[in-house]
Amino acid sequence: MESLSKVHFAVPLVIYIPTIGYLIYRSFTLQVGLLFFLFYFLFGLIIWTITEYLLHRYIFHFEPKSKWGQRMHFIFHGVHHDYPQDAKRLVMPPSASIPLAILFYLLFSLFFKNQSFLSAFFAGFITGYLLYDMIHYAIHHANFKSPLMKRLKVHHMLHHYAYPNKGYGVSSALWDVVFKSDFPPKRKNITTAQSGANKVLHYGMLFSNLIFRRRKKI
Repeated sequence: MESLSKVHFAVPLVIYIPTIGYLIYRSFTLQVGLLFFLFYFLFGLIIWTITEYLLHRYIFHFEPKSKWGQRMHFIFHGVHHDYPQDAKRLVMPPSASIPLAILFYLLFSLFFKNQSFLSAFFAGFITGYLLYDMIHYAIHHANFKSPLMKRLKVHHMLHHYAYPNKGYGVSSALWDVVFKSDFPPKRKNITTAQSGANKVLHYGMLFSNLIFRRRKKI
């Protein structure tokens, strides 16, 4: 079971880029207009961001009481918090993403009777998921110059190393603000707060790398 939770970061790209391409092709084959396509594609992208937030907060951080449930939770998400630099646990494995994609498609098909709109919407939704996976991987393994990406990285590292019950957004921090799960208000000025977050990031990464290397030796 544990082997099903490990995956190379490129695997979702191999699976879902063709899927997105097919959905876009199908949407236009069914005669969707360009403006309608853009509208539903962006709508799907936005719906993904709130889906990402809800999955992370209420599913990935759900704490089962049974031993089997606790084991499953640890394998698919808890271990990521214990070893956040493990490169094979940073994107969603197909064993989870494919069943979820099928369930979401069936769910959305109840609301979209027009198949061209459904295809455009789901193409945006899956694009949002793919961006989430790639951003999550990059947050843990890349250094950014972009102010936006730096903020996302600090936001996610605070979730890992300081406030595990806050900051559930990965590709966007918007829903943390909306649902009041953002980090506590800064009592100092912005510069000091950013400096403190960067220290959390720096020492957290060092600590996590140390544990991960020791684990590999074992």
